[in-house]
Amino acid sequence: MKFIDEASIYTKAGDGGKGCISFRREKYVPKGGPDGGNGGRGGDVVFLVEGRMASLLDLRYKKEYEAERGEHGMGSLCTGRDGFDLVIKVPVGTVIKDAETGEVLADLVHDGESFKACKGGRGGKGNAHFATSTHQTPRFAQPGEPGEERRLKLELKLLADVGIIGFPNAGKSTLISHISAAKPKIADYPFTTLVPNLGIVEFGDFGGFVVADIPGLIEGAHEGKGLGIKFLKHVERTSMFIHVIDLSPFTGREPKEDFKVVNRELKVFNPELAERPQVVALNKIDVTEANEKLPKLLKFFEKLDIKVFPISAATGKGLNDLVNYVGNRVMAERAKRAKTQSE
Repeated sequence: MKFIDEASIYTKAGDGGKGCISFRREKYVPKGGPDGGNGGRGGDVVFLVEGRMASLLDLRYKKEYEAERGEHGMGSLCTGRDGFDLVIKVPVGTVIKDAETGEVLADLVHDGESFKACKGGRGGKGNAHFATSTHQTPRFAQPGEPGEERRLKLELKLLADVGIIGFPNAGKSTLISHISAAKPKIADYPFTTLVPNLGIVEFGDFGGFVVADIPGLIEGAHEGKGLGIKFLKHVERTSMFIHVIDLSPFTGREPKEDFKVVNRELKVFNPELAERPQVVALNKIDVTEANEKLPKLLKFFEKLDIKVFPISAATGKGLNDLVNYVGNRVMAERAKRAKTQSE
């Protein structure tokens, strides 16, 4: 299934039904009266989180959604039937915005959570409603109210505790495949990862934590180079980053500069991301030339007060220490959030 994380749609709630203008005409009833019923309420447009969905694929190809209108009122004081609500299912992590103003209307992060985007119109009153002792034959009724309508932009932001970032081919996909059950595509050419990958890392007694492998960043990503910053929204919810840096001599790049470039791109996308805690995983230490760079790099990151883990994602060396450190940080952050919410 294609991974679609954005969609723009038009939604309209159902209009209310018209009130009815009617008078009783019954045998043996010498004095009839108004008996026009009320119109039914229009259906609402409701978004519902479906935990089994993985993308916004269904909403990419259908652009317009309209709920059912209410039925018109009828004679004999019959009220029109209310229109059925239109329920649109979306995956966990969907953000709903007003397409015109950019205002965030809802951030749906729990399975089963719902949000009413457009309210159905109220049904009009029939002429029986307006009968009084001084006005016994009203010949008018209310029209139904129109349902609300909106143009919406939907964005999917994956729910992950930890984001794995770095240059293309730094070893991010190999890392997530070793520490979780995720099976991303791995190859020896740039931009192998074209969509974010999620993996669950087993840790502690609370089901572990979720990591997201984001397609590689390069300098100028904010200008659309490479894969751009299209997928960085998927790490906006993370509590920390694992920054994977390739130490092998085959890249032709300088590890320190790689670190600075990726953080610059984070800052351009969202300044808050650049301030988020991160640990550095110096990858491919199984290569002889890579080990020679370690002493200077360890001093460099020590001055920046950043925790460093020399690893080999391919052989698994150093991964236990990395997972234990990150897992403890994630659990501490969860406990902190839970305490804040309880207060």
